[in-house]
Amino acid sequence: MKLYFSTALSACILIFSGWAQAEAPIAPLNPPAESSIPNSPKGASILLGKKLLNQTHDLLPKNVGNGLNCSNCHLQNGTTPNAAPLVGLWGVFPEYRSRDGKVITLTERINDCFKRSMNGRPLADDSESMIALLSYIQWLSTGVPTGESVQGRGFGKINQALVPNSENGKILFSQKCASCHGETGAGLKDPAGTYTFPPLWGKDSFNDGAGMARTYTAAAFIEHNMPLGQGGTLSDQEAIDIAQFVTHQPRPVYTKKSGDWPKGDKPKDARN
Repeated sequence: MKLYFSTALSACILIFSGWAQAEAPIAPLNPPAESSIPNSPKGASILLGKKLLNQTHDLLPKNVGNGLNCSNCHLQNGTTPNAAPLVGLWGVFPEYRSRDGKVITLTERINDCFKRSMNGRPLADDSESMIALLSYIQWLSTGVPTGESVQGRGFGKINQALVPNSENGKILFSQKCASCHGETGAGLKDPAGTYTFPPLWGKDSFNDGAGMARTYTAAAFIEHNMPLGQGGTLSDQEAIDIAQFVTHQPRPVYTKKSGDWPKGDKPKDARN
């Protein structure tokens, strides 16, 4: 198993800018069929990675500090365009990220999500869970040339020249989002206490250091994917208004975000 981990660290040495919008050739987003997962220890690791993606909160309680799963943003097992697909990521890391001001590995990127989006603690680099997530991403990236991003990487584009209107966002949230996420943004749970729809703010949501806590990042995700199954039905302005309202509701504080963008290129919607 440690072989897979060491391979992840030494996989591509090409450097591109940004997890969401890398400057690289574009490959089709064409994830492999699940039938291609081998019946082997590596295959078992791939399947565990997929399971962790969808049951992160339940399976990794020591590392997840809220009520979210990775699949709340990486939709359909990490295969949906403009919903942070995991397809192809194996071959573009290590890469430069402006938020860190340095080149980081895929392992570091995964743990960044655990610290921010999951409001929790990083996985050990050589843990079975980290290796499983890496194995799953490697398998999803089958056929994607090294150094190429896939179509729909990240959350898609949004017009950042538009000015957010939080009051209109509150109205739109009630009309378009509350039926799934609740009027208070607390999410909806099934009888077993598991979130059917994730909390968008409050103690069980992502913290203010997460990418989704940024207005325009959240707006792009909303515009392309929400309401669930109706992506593309909101205008850029509507998505930005909803995102402004949601992202500025109370949520956990990431105490280390003051160290973000150390080279001074902080985006206008980054949380203070």
